This record gives sequence, structure tokens and C-alpha cells, in this order.
Amino acid sequence: MSEESEYKGLVVRTTGSWYNVLSNEGDSIACRLRGNFRIRGNKQTNPIAVGDRVVFQILADGTGFITAIEERRNCIIRRATKLSKQTHVIAANIDQLCIVATLGFPRTSMGFIDRLLVTAEAYHIPSVIIFNKCDLYNDELWAIHNEIKAIYTNAGYPVFEVSALSGMGVDTIKNLISGKVSLFSGHSGVGKSALLNAIDPSLHLKTGEVSEWSLKGKHTTTFAELFPINANDDKVKPSFLVDTPGIKEFGMVDFTPEELSHFFPEMRKVLHDCHFANCTHRHEPGCAVKAAVSSGLISEERYQNYLNILDSIENDEPIRR
Repeated sequence: MSEESEYKGLVVRTTGSWYNVLSNEGDSIACRLRGNFRIRGNKQTNPIAVGDRVVFQILADGTGFITAIEERRNCIIRRATKLSKQTHVIAANIDQLCIVATLGFPRTSMGFIDRLLVTAEAYHIPSVIIFNKCDLYNDELWAIHNEIKAIYTNAGYPVFEVSALSGMGVDTIKNLISGKVSLFSGHSGVGKSALLNAIDPSLHLKTGEVSEWSLKGKHTTTFAELFPINANDDKVKPSFLVDTPGIKEFGMVDFTPEELSHFFPEMRKVLHDCHFANCTHRHEPGCAVKAAVSSGLISEERYQNYLNILDSIENDEPIRR
């Protein structure tokens, strides 16, 4: 690589003002960002995210200088933790969202799953749900799991059962992510890092314990990072895993109450039958969504989570787990 020549690459890690870029030639370059990009989109706390495709130059000291950011196919965002009016881009150019959940320890709520699903739907990102720690399930938990699985399957979401500890279902997930950029997200403590290690042991991601006092996991990932899988195997299409920090809250950014139901696939199927075009499906007469809930076509749990998210949007509040 020569100075002043322009190269293209993929952002695989961001730490402060530095960006690790994997060049198209396979080199890892530590890059900085040209100053005027920092004001792009004043609602965003980070102008570049993992998954971004960038153009950069090589400086004399071997570091890089990002000169352009290619247009994103999509991205997934959350409300910035302390700046309620700003957003943080978690990752860009994603092929699918893999929500890692568990009914074990600590248990993932359907409310949290639905908030992730709604966010992905809003940015046209397909989603799957992966229940980890299934080796810990007893007959009661399996019964609960099958009920929840039926709810999400009926809504159109694939659901998978795995155990990072025993290896159960790991090969299925390997096939699921083959040749794709897959973003893995979930609560701290659900075994997300352990699952990624099971998918590719060379990652050596740090795993954490779950606090018995708080029933919550300890954060082991502090920033999003993209990992190439099978990058050196010419016989296998390369895959990329995006590991994210354990998510505490999501904010429905720039959503209107009237459009929220469009991000619930099972509601989307019946919206045209509502009497009012701007129906919020809460108290309006002639509401097809409420009728579908009463008849069992839409689950009561998903509908209640819809109402909770709707309240958060109307009150402009972060959506907490």
C-alpha cells in the first residue's frame, strides 16, 4: 500500500476516535476520520459504525485516514444512553439480526425481544430468535418455550434452540449465518459471547458470569465489533458476525404512533381492515387488530407489548427491558 493512493475497506471495530478497517486486500489498518464527517447528522453520536464501507488513504506512519463513507444499505440504531434526543448507530449493512435469548438464567422477556424485532423491522432487517442455554430447561421451561416459539413462528420469525455449552444446535446456526453479515444482540448473561465462541473457537471472546443477586449478566462486550468467519477458507463463503454490548434499553427514534403496528408482521396483515386509516388499535371502533387479538390470530402478549411500546413512543421515553 502506498501513501496518497485510495483504498476501500470494511470497518470492523470502533474505539474512540480510531477505526479498525479491514481493507479489500485483507490488511487491518488503524484509521482516523476526517474532521468534517463528525458533524454529519447531528442526531448521531457516531458518524461511523462497524459494517460501514469506507474509502481511506495510508499515511506515512502506516495509519489510515478515512476520506469517504459509502452509502449504507441499512443500519440499526438505539437511543443514546444519556442523550435522549441523539441516537447511536450499532452497526450498518446488516443481512440479519440474531436475537440471543434464554428462558434460563437470566430469563429474557418477550417485551425485550419485541423491541428488538420492531427496531429491525423499521430498518428492513430480517430477524431470527435463538434461544440459548436450552440444556438447562426442565419440562416446565420446555412447555413455556414451545408456547413462545409458537407465538413468534406464527408471526413469521424463525426460532432456534441451542446450547453453547453442549453444542446443541450450533451447526444449524453456522449454516444460518453462512455468507451473511449477522448482528448478534441480547441481554448480558444470555451466553451470546459463549455462542459466538462455539460458532468459531478462534474468536476467544470473553464470557461473563451471571449475578445471582441481580439475576443479570455482567457486561463482557463494551463496544460493537465485526468478526470475519472462514475468511481464509476458499471453499466456504465468508461470513461476518457483529457482536454487540448487552443492550439495556432501546429508543424508538423518529417513530410515529400510527406507524408502529406496521412493524408487527401479524398486525400488518389486517391493518387494511381497520375502520380508521390512522387507527392506533387501542380504543377505536372497528379495529381489525383488536378483533384478531380477540379471536386468537394475534397473541395477547405481543399485543400488550405493542401497547407498551406505543406508550413509550407517545411519552418520548427510552424503552427499557
